[in-house]
Amino acid sequence: MNTLEAIYQRRAIKQFDRDHQLTQEEETTLLEAAIQAPTSFNIQHWRFVILRDSALREKIRKEFGNDQAQMTDASLLILMTADTKAWQKDPARYWQHAPKEVADLLVGWMGPFHEGREWLQRDEAQRSIGMAMQTIMLAAKSIGYDSCPMIGYDIDAVAKLINLPEDHVMGPMVAIGKGTKDPWPKPGQLTLSEVVVENGFD
Repeated sequence: MNTLEAIYQRRAIKQFDRDHQLTQEEETTLLEAAIQAPTSFNIQHWRFVILRDSALREKIRKEFGNDQAQMTDASLLILMTADTKAWQKDPARYWQHAPKEVADLLVGWMGPFHEGREWLQRDEAQRSIGMAMQTIMLAAKSIGYDSCPMIGYDIDAVAKLINLPEDHVMGPMVAIGKGTKDPWPKPGQLTLSEVVVENGFD
């Protein structure tokens, strides 16, 4: 399946075959694809929490997840998080294979760009989460799997369950597996004339 086909065929699927399991190779393929997603300064601050424990998934579904079946039934459930302080943590490693002059320049910019701008650190983390999650979903579609992004859960409660570090942020979950029911027809996309702005707003 080519990229455009995956974009147009990807849908948020709610019903999954609970008995189906991804192979380790398939899971690795999806995660390796995810880390190809872009990040500002190549910081790569996403942290993919694989919710593998069935009891944990059941607890999240029943107590904190509005009883969404895909939380337990999907083959793979990934909680997207990001380290907002990754820019401080040995930043030279993000540019270790670049020419020295390029690495020195960008690593040198990283601190002044982020320092004291907590709103920006959080925004960059969430932007990176979004790009990685979309990459995962398109990669899943390309190898024959369905997916569902989810934000309908108690973020604070689940953060405690997974011991989220204080300098990390929570993003959505994404469920991946074999869909068992066709999705509804697309509810309707806005026209390009409604969403595309030439040069600036009036």
